[in-house]
Parts: sequence; C-alpha cells; structure tokens
Amino acid sequence: MVVSMAVVGDLVAPRDRGRYQGLFGGVFGVATVAGPLLGGFFVDNLSWRWIFYINLPLGAIALAVISSAFRYHQVTERRAIDWLGAIVLTGGVSGVILYTSLGGTSYSWTAPGMLVTLAGGLALLAAFPFVEARAQEPILPMELFRNQTFRTTSAIGFVVGFALFGSVTFIPLYLQVVKGHSATDSGLLMTPMMLGLLVTGIGSGLLISRYGRYRVFPIAGTALATVALYLLSRLGVTTPTSTAAGYMLLLGLGLGLVMQVLVLAAQNAVPHRLLGVTTSGASLARQLGGSIGVSVFGAIFTNRLNHELAQRVPGGVHMPAHASPALLRSLPPAIHDVYVAAYAAALHPVFLTASGVMLIAFALSWLLQDVPLRETAGEPGVHGTADEVPAAPPAVESRPRREAAPSRRELASRR
Repeated sequence: MVVSMAVVGDLVAPRDRGRYQGLFGGVFGVATVAGPLLGGFFVDNLSWRWIFYINLPLGAIALAVISSAFRYHQVTERRAIDWLGAIVLTGGVSGVILYTSLGGTSYSWTAPGMLVTLAGGLALLAAFPFVEARAQEPILPMELFRNQTFRTTSAIGFVVGFALFGSVTFIPLYLQVVKGHSATDSGLLMTPMMLGLLVTGIGSGLLISRYGRYRVFPIAGTALATVALYLLSRLGVTTPTSTAAGYMLLLGLGLGLVMQVLVLAAQNAVPHRLLGVTTSGASLARQLGGSIGVSVFGAIFTNRLNHELAQRVPGGVHMPAHASPALLRSLPPAIHDVYVAAYAAALHPVFLTASGVMLIAFALSWLLQDVPLRETAGEPGVHGTADEVPAAPPAVESRPRREAAPSRRELASRR
C-alpha cells in the first residue's frame, strides 16, 4: 500500500495528484465493503478457511500486474539498512499493541507481565529518537517531525485510525447479533458507507486538483465522521436497518474527505528525497492508531457487555460469554432477547467514545496549513520547522493551469 502511494507521488505532481489519491480512496472504499461481503458469503456457504484461501489467487493477480506494469531500474548505490532502528521501532510498537490487545481480556491490566510489556514498549519508543539520530540512513528521519504539516497529518491519521478501525469493526456485529442478519447480508448492508467514501474520495480529489486547496476537506470530513459516530451510538434493538444505513452513509462521506488528503498534504510538504518515508510514516500512524483503537474499544465493549448481562440476566441463568449469531438463534426467546438488548447497550459507549476521539481529529485538522500544491513531481518540497512552511496564499482562486500542447490539426491550420 505504501509503495503504491509513493509511486503515484513520484510520477504525478502534487497539483494533479488529488484525482489519483481520490481514486485510491474509491478503491479502498470498494475493498472495505467487498471484503466483508465476500467473507460473509464464505462463512455462510463454504468455510471460514476460505477467507484465507481467497488471497492466493488475488495475490497471484497482483503479482502478475506488478511484474508487468513496474519497470526494473538497476540500483548501483549501496544503502545502509537501519537494522537497529527497525528493531527498536518494531519492539516498541509491539509492546504497546500487545498490552492494549491482551489487557482487560486475556490478562488483567495490572498483571506483572502486562506492565512489563507496556514499560518495555514505551522505553523502546522513548529510545527510538536517539537511535535514529545516530543512524547513517534512519528508517524514520527525525527531520520529518520538524515539519509541521507532517506532524499534523500524522496526528490526525493516528486519531482517525483509532476512532475508525476501532469502531467500524462492530458495525457488522451489530447487524448480525442485534438485527439478526446473516454474515453475507451484513456485508451487503455496509454498502452505503462504501458509496459515501467513493463519492467524496473521488470528488474531493478532483476538486483539489482543480483549485489546489485541501485544508477544508479534512475539517469537513472529521466533522461529518464525528456526527456519524455519535448517531451510531444511538443504535438500538428497534432501530430500523435503513436508519443504520443512513448513518453509515454519513460516516463514509466524512472518511472520503480525510484519508487520502492527509497523504497528499504530507507528500507535498517534504523534499522529494523523503517522499517514500513520508508516505510510510503517515501510513504507520494510521495503522498504529487502528491497532490500538481495536484493542481499546474491544476492552470497552467486553467490560460493558459483562456489566449489562449482570444487570439484566436473572440469577442462576448461565449466559455464554462469547455467543455467535448461530448460537444466539438457538437460545430460548426470553434469554435471546435479554442477550440482544445487552449487546446493543454495550455498543453505545464504543461509538460514543469513538465520536469523542474523532472530535479530537476535528480540532487537530484546524492546525493543518494549506501549503500551495507544487506543479512538478520532482520539485523539492518544503521542510524544516513550522516557521519555514509557507502560509497559504491569501487569494482563493485557482492557479493557472499549464496550457496543453497544440494538436497536429491545430498546427496544420496555423500553417
């Protein structure tokens, strides 16, 4: 994913890159829904193992496309690999994710082993800047963090990933457990979110390429996503599925205005030599936020579900701790209704917390500067401290476009 975005950044000027980034967002939206839909079909009709088998032919197709489309360039200069930086960064991130993933579920948050894992991860992350300062070719150059645009986009990406991936995971579960839809139907019912992401992803890219401004899109997108996540927190047992689809559509519209724009803004604000590592750094921030978000929201949901079941289930009745939709359908009606009501109530704090987290992203998006988009792909970008990043021009009209070369017919007519 990172290389794909970096290749576009290497070949296409930032001013024209918006339309391509919009197409990336559209493809991402289609895949976000097509994956769960196809996976649900496999679970309902074949075997859950097919969700892994399907990647073999898909991977073969991707390999064939890459082999034919990418040209090989001989590299004669030897590069120094930052092995120590890679190990320290991987260890630090792994420690934090393991703590958030296993804490509150498999182990207690205060278990000695868990605290050691968290402390080790934080210590490695704290040591990472000092390791990179001594590296010949650092895996994540510290000069990037002196760039205000990179800092801002990374922070927004982390928060958006935290709120998005941590909460959207529960939408199919709501549709299956609470509303009683099959796995295939739940994937199909997420189509409105894909459509919203597709429309605003491609539309915002075209507008950015035309007018050369991008700051307004993350602001509007995070605002829409905040409202959508709050509305999702109001979902209940009696909520019509069409209402939930409308909320998902609103969420998709907001996300389409944010995800790819952040990568474009970061790439535009750095020198061309840092294009690849900037793209990977922005993706790392979003994926790290998503990994931690899934773990944190999972812990919130589990604790809330246990609390709701303890409050609702009569004494002496045993309830399954992890009930699948198929098992729920086999429960007696009275027990089934109690569990479904508790499940729906446990989802409320998940989406409500995600809405609050997305509100932080909305506040951060106001710090993003509208740096003029460069007209040349290889032109050096702006880097350094925040004071060195030029402010957006006061005028809002679009910059003049390059005139297209005359055709043969036009040249003949001139003669």
